[in-house]
Amino acid sequence: QIIHMGHEKVVLADRIDWQFLSDECGQNYTDKPGHPALPTRLMAGLHILKYADNLSDEELCARWVENPYYQYFCGEEFFRHDLPFERSSMTRWRQRMGEDKVAALLQESLSVAVRLGAARPSDFTRVIVDTTVAEKNVAYPTDAKLINKARVRLVKQARAAGLTLRQSYVRVGKKALIQHQRYAHAKQFKRAGKQLKRLRPEVECIGKGKAHKPYEFGVKVSIATTQNRCKGGQFAVHARSLPGKPYDGHTLETILPDIERFTGAALERILADAGYKGHNACLKHKFKVFTTGQKRRVTPAIKRQMKRRAAVE
Repeated sequence: QIIHMGHEKVVLADRIDWQFLSDECGQNYTDKPGHPALPTRLMAGLHILKYADNLSDEELCARWVENPYYQYFCGEEFFRHDLPFERSSMTRWRQRMGEDKVAALLQESLSVAVRLGAARPSDFTRVIVDTTVAEKNVAYPTDAKLINKARVRLVKQARAAGLTLRQSYVRVGKKALIQHQRYAHAKQFKRAGKQLKRLRPEVECIGKGKAHKPYEFGVKVSIATTQNRCKGGQFAVHARSLPGKPYDGHTLETILPDIERFTGAALERILADAGYKGHNACLKHKFKVFTTGQKRRVTPAIKRQMKRRAAVE
């Protein structure tokens, strides 16, 4: 009685195939003894709201308690005044699901967009592909000192609890910290990044040639969007992390088949920047890829479409 059934969150909740998400994500659970798992609709709904409204986990939890539309979207039948989960449960759920299962949320969002008329299947046949860096929310180079301090405290707590550690990384951590600070002071960021990986392996030093930011610390990510703006807006049709800093052009061999699997539409044209020159797309996609500055096979119509390439930004 306290919500309007025509609200966008209510309409979206009624159109999403929650059973599909439950089947996809439920494969990562077992029937072994332990704490019962939280409902898939609750956790999947929380992450859809998180990314749709661009909220952090803490902001989402605070808003969920006071917003009845959020609670209805996550499958609640009655208004609740408390959280049925811990904030850390969202982090553990993402880690348990992995990248492939979380991608099912993107796949279902595209399906809902077609069912609601916000996009047409033909909109997904022409895409724009680009890469960026998902930077870690840390301050460089001071984060190396914080990471080493966290290692020291964890080792101290483990020993206080009587746990036997295979390796405490006392010498390795101290040496890596000193070397990182030296390289950072000398502005040798590539060498600093290698030392930082000893303390935090998932961080990579990536240089993309930006004048205002020569080096970025994080993980390379591939993003693909529709070429033209759909009725419901600009849709992202694919997103995937690329650990190991691969060359942009060498990612199309796996990225393009994934896009077709997500959207269910055969690609007709792929636009990319000059960083994708010499790409390794498979034969059926090879002559459908057009990069910035390309001269061969570029018609006046394709030239006009290349002006839309920056829409992925």
